[in-house]
Amino acid sequence: MASTARTFSRLARATPFATTVRASAPRVAARTARSSHRGYSSQAGGSSNTGLYALLGLGAAGGAGYYFYSNSDATAGAAAKVFTPTEKDYQNVYNEIAKRLEEKDDYDDGSYGPVLVRLAWHASGTYDADTKTGGSNGATMRFDPERDHGANAGLAAARDFLEPVKAKFPWITYSDLWILAGVTAFQEMQGPAIPWRPGRSDRDISFCTPDGRLPDGSKTQDHLRAIFGRMGFNDQEIVALSGAHALGRCHTDRSGFEGPWTFSPTVLTNDYYKLLLDEKWSWRKWNGPKQLQDNGSKSLMMLPSDYALIQDKVFKSHVQRYAKDNSVFFKEFSDVIVRLFELGVPFNSKPEDRITFKTLTAQEA
Repeated sequence: MASTARTFSRLARATPFATTVRASAPRVAARTARSSHRGYSSQAGGSSNTGLYALLGLGAAGGAGYYFYSNSDATAGAAAKVFTPTEKDYQNVYNEIAKRLEEKDDYDDGSYGPVLVRLAWHASGTYDADTKTGGSNGATMRFDPERDHGANAGLAAARDFLEPVKAKFPWITYSDLWILAGVTAFQEMQGPAIPWRPGRSDRDISFCTPDGRLPDGSKTQDHLRAIFGRMGFNDQEIVALSGAHALGRCHTDRSGFEGPWTFSPTVLTNDYYKLLLDEKWSWRKWNGPKQLQDNGSKSLMMLPSDYALIQDKVFKSHVQRYAKDNSVFFKEFSDVIVRLFELGVPFNSKPEDRITFKTLTAQEA
């Protein structure tokens, strides 16, 4: 069980004077303490492959919101029953992911949240509007060669984290589970509510997308517009989606880049935009790829694709809007991330059928 002291330990790990103390406390206290991360958000501080998990024939049924199972009381050869998940069932999946996020605090800055966000993002960001291929409908990152694409390095950690959840709720497709995990991570890391609906089916290896569909952090404005434009996003939406870089960090053994974007990499805020505008950035002198570091603490980094947002007049206007008002960022981020997560999915439901999940804190208030 996570504890209050462990939560403050996570905060302290971002500073050079960290001292780790562990003690037991209720989960509610741990989450209450974790909400204090916002107070630190402007302060300076310091792969394996998974198997072919899915039963492909079951995927289409699961994507439609149904799960066939055997009746243990029925005689041999009797027809299978049909289980139709309800909103409560999906909330239970959300809760299981959220509890695992709370309990499994041994990853990066103390949370698997950012890597779950990245899994959902990369599963969705392969969509091509012209060919109607890619996107979150399929969970094709389960297979080679897609799971070994350079942009997906390190995501085995997120997929493996979710395996116990899939085992506990076998009726949910991997496709729906990965996106639901991203929604859970955003909300549990104090981000906005992100409405979600089921309907994704698991597909086979023939639906894997080619490499090169995801953004390259070493590129700038033209590349961003080409990559996001292929999915159907405009300049404002590109900047809003970039706000997810408030979370997590880069690793030299994955992307080659190194470091976090913000001082609070497990809390979603508009600090990413504030730091872009307010900090002085210089090109880092090191043996790795071209990236920037802040002149103050020298503990933060920005990619060329991030810095491009304030070098372009149109992009910068949206950076300024989001830096000025976190509520504006949250509203527009939620709207566009819902779109990203639904690209290419042949839903049978309507947008008004989306579920807005309650966070663990809200449920226990």
